[in-house]
Amino acid sequence: MPRYSREFKETIVQKMMPPNAQSIAQIHRDTGVSEPTLYNWRNQYKNKGKAVPADPSNPENWSAQDKLAVVIETASLNEQALSEYCRKKGLYAEQIMRWKELALAGYEGTGRLSANERRELQRTKKQKRQIEKALKRKEKALAETAALLVLSKKCHAIWGEAEEE
Repeated sequence: MPRYSREFKETIVQKMMPPNAQSIAQIHRDTGVSEPTLYNWRNQYKNKGKAVPADPSNPENWSAQDKLAVVIETASLNEQALSEYCRKKGLYAEQIMRWKELALAGYEGTGRLSANERRELQRTKKQKRQIEKALKRKEKALAETAALLVLSKKCHAIWGEAEEE
Protein backbone atom coordinates (compact mmCIF):
# COMPACT_ATOMS: atom_id res chain seq x y z
CA MET A 1 0.00 0.00 0.00
CA PRO A 2 1.70 3.21 -1.13
CA ARG A 3 2.14 6.18 1.19
CA TYR A 4 1.54 9.64 -0.21
CA SER A 5 3.05 12.83 1.13
CA ARG A 6 0.86 15.56 2.55
CA GLU A 7 1.95 17.92 -0.24
CA PHE A 8 0.92 15.38 -2.87
CA LYS A 9 -2.50 14.94 -1.21
CA GLU A 10 -3.00 18.71 -1.10
CA THR A 11 -2.14 19.13 -4.78
CA ILE A 12 -4.55 16.33 -5.69
CA VAL A 13 -7.35 17.86 -3.59
CA GLN A 14 -6.63 21.24 -5.20
CA LYS A 15 -7.27 19.59 -8.56
CA MET A 16 -10.74 18.61 -7.26
CA MET A 17 -11.58 22.22 -6.33
CA PRO A 18 -12.68 24.98 -8.67
CA PRO A 19 -11.46 26.43 -10.98
CA ASN A 20 -9.66 23.18 -11.92
CA ALA A 21 -12.57 20.97 -10.86
CA GLN A 22 -11.40 17.70 -12.30
CA SER A 23 -13.50 14.64 -11.66
CA ILE A 24 -12.19 11.92 -9.39
CA ALA A 25 -12.21 9.48 -12.31
CA GLN A 26 -10.01 11.85 -14.35
CA ILE A 27 -7.57 12.34 -11.46
CA HIS A 28 -7.46 8.55 -11.01
CA ARG A 29 -6.54 8.11 -14.69
CA ASP A 30 -3.89 10.85 -14.52
CA THR A 31 -2.21 9.90 -11.25
CA GLY A 32 -2.99 6.22 -10.70
CA VAL A 33 -4.29 6.87 -7.18
CA SER A 34 -7.29 4.65 -6.51
CA GLU A 35 -10.74 6.23 -6.56
CA PRO A 36 -11.65 5.16 -3.00
CA THR A 37 -8.46 6.85 -1.78
CA LEU A 38 -9.38 10.02 -3.65
CA TYR A 39 -12.90 10.00 -2.17
CA ASN A 40 -11.38 9.45 1.26
CA TRP A 41 -9.02 12.43 0.84
CA ARG A 42 -11.86 14.63 -0.35
CA ASN A 43 -13.98 13.63 2.66
CA GLN A 44 -11.06 14.28 5.03
CA TYR A 45 -10.72 17.82 3.68
CA LYS A 46 -14.48 18.34 3.93
CA ASN A 47 -14.42 17.20 7.56
CA LYS A 48 -11.65 19.71 8.27
CA GLY A 49 -14.06 22.42 7.11
CA LYS A 50 -12.49 23.07 3.74
CA ALA A 51 -14.89 23.36 0.82
CA VAL A 52 -14.30 20.54 -1.65
CA PRO A 53 -17.57 20.28 -3.55
CA ALA A 54 -18.80 17.07 -5.11
CA ASP A 55 -20.19 19.01 -8.09
CA PRO A 56 -17.72 21.76 -8.96
CA SER A 57 -19.48 22.66 -12.20
CA ASN A 58 -22.42 24.39 -10.49
CA PRO A 59 -21.88 25.83 -7.00
CA GLU A 60 -25.64 26.26 -6.53
CA ASN A 61 -25.95 22.46 -6.46
CA TRP A 62 -23.42 22.10 -3.65
CA SER A 63 -24.61 20.59 -0.39
CA ALA A 64 -25.57 22.87 2.48
CA GLN A 65 -22.49 21.64 4.34
CA ASP A 66 -20.18 22.79 1.51
CA LYS A 67 -21.90 26.15 1.25
CA LEU A 68 -21.64 26.67 5.00
CA ALA A 69 -17.94 25.74 4.87
CA VAL A 70 -17.39 28.45 2.24
CA VAL A 71 -19.29 31.00 4.35
CA ILE A 72 -17.17 30.12 7.38
CA GLU A 73 -13.92 30.26 5.38
CA THR A 74 -14.78 33.69 4.01
CA ALA A 75 -16.26 35.22 7.17
CA SER A 76 -13.07 37.00 8.18
CA LEU A 77 -11.90 38.02 4.71
CA ASN A 78 -11.91 41.62 3.55
CA GLU A 79 -13.25 42.57 0.11
CA GLN A 80 -9.96 42.12 -1.72
CA ALA A 81 -9.21 38.76 -0.09
CA LEU A 82 -12.79 37.66 -0.78
CA SER A 83 -12.40 38.55 -4.46
CA GLU A 84 -9.19 36.55 -4.64
CA TYR A 85 -10.85 33.62 -2.88
CA CYS A 86 -13.79 33.75 -5.29
CA ARG A 87 -11.48 33.77 -8.33
CA LYS A 88 -9.54 30.84 -6.91
CA LYS A 89 -12.67 28.79 -6.17
CA GLY A 90 -14.71 29.82 -9.21
CA LEU A 91 -17.40 31.55 -7.16
CA TYR A 92 -19.04 34.97 -7.00
CA ALA A 93 -19.07 37.16 -3.90
CA GLU A 94 -22.84 37.58 -4.33
CA GLN A 95 -23.30 33.81 -4.06
CA ILE A 96 -21.40 33.70 -0.80
CA MET A 97 -23.40 36.63 0.60
CA ARG A 98 -26.66 34.92 -0.38
CA TRP A 99 -25.52 31.66 1.24
CA LYS A 100 -24.65 33.58 4.41
CA GLU A 101 -28.10 35.21 4.48
CA LEU A 102 -29.77 31.83 3.97
CA ALA A 103 -27.73 30.28 6.76
CA LEU A 104 -28.62 33.12 9.13
CA ALA A 105 -32.29 32.97 8.13
CA GLY A 106 -32.34 29.25 8.82
CA TYR A 107 -30.72 29.75 12.19
CA GLU A 108 -33.10 32.55 13.17
CA GLY A 109 -36.11 30.52 12.04
CA THR A 110 -35.44 27.81 14.59
CA GLY A 111 -35.70 30.12 17.61
CA ARG A 112 -38.09 29.62 20.50
CA LEU A 113 -41.67 30.80 20.42
CA SER A 114 -42.83 33.63 22.63
CA ALA A 115 -45.46 33.00 25.30
CA ASN A 116 -48.22 34.52 23.15
CA GLU A 117 -47.19 32.44 20.14
CA ARG A 118 -47.16 29.27 22.28
CA ARG A 119 -50.66 30.03 23.62
CA GLU A 120 -51.93 30.75 20.11
CA LEU A 121 -50.39 27.51 18.86
CA GLN A 122 -52.01 25.52 21.69
CA ARG A 123 -55.36 27.19 21.01
CA THR A 124 -55.07 26.37 17.31
CA LYS A 125 -54.18 22.74 18.06
CA LYS A 126 -57.14 22.41 20.44
CA GLN A 127 -59.48 23.91 17.85
CA LYS A 128 -58.09 21.51 15.22
CA ARG A 129 -58.76 18.50 17.50
CA GLN A 130 -62.34 19.69 18.12
CA ILE A 131 -62.98 20.15 14.40
CA GLU A 132 -61.53 16.71 13.61
CA LYS A 133 -63.71 15.15 16.32
CA ALA A 134 -66.85 16.84 14.95
CA LEU A 135 -65.92 15.78 11.42
CA LYS A 136 -65.59 12.12 12.49
CA ARG A 137 -68.95 12.27 14.26
CA LYS A 138 -70.62 13.78 11.18
CA GLU A 139 -68.99 11.25 8.86
CA LYS A 140 -70.35 8.42 11.01
CA ALA A 141 -73.83 9.97 10.96
CA LEU A 142 -73.65 10.41 7.18
CA ALA A 143 -72.58 6.79 6.72
CA GLU A 144 -75.42 5.61 8.94
CA THR A 145 -77.94 7.73 7.01
CA ALA A 146 -76.66 6.38 3.70
CA ALA A 147 -76.96 2.81 4.99
CA LEU A 148 -80.54 3.47 6.16
CA LEU A 149 -81.49 4.91 2.75
CA VAL A 150 -80.08 1.89 0.94
CA LEU A 151 -81.86 -0.43 3.36
CA SER A 152 -85.16 1.41 2.95
CA LYS A 153 -84.89 1.21 -0.88
CA LYS A 154 -84.27 -2.52 -0.64
CA CYS A 155 -87.21 -2.93 1.73
CA HIS A 156 -89.52 -1.02 -0.62
CA ALA A 157 -88.32 -3.15 -3.50
CA ILE A 158 -89.00 -6.35 -1.56
CA TRP A 159 -92.33 -5.21 -0.08
CA GLY A 160 -93.43 -3.65 -3.33
CA GLU A 161 -93.09 -7.01 -5.09
CA ALA A 162 -94.84 -8.83 -2.25
CA GLU A 163 -97.88 -6.51 -2.48
CA GLU A 164 -98.33 -7.19 -6.21
CA GLU A 165 -98.62 -10.97 -5.76
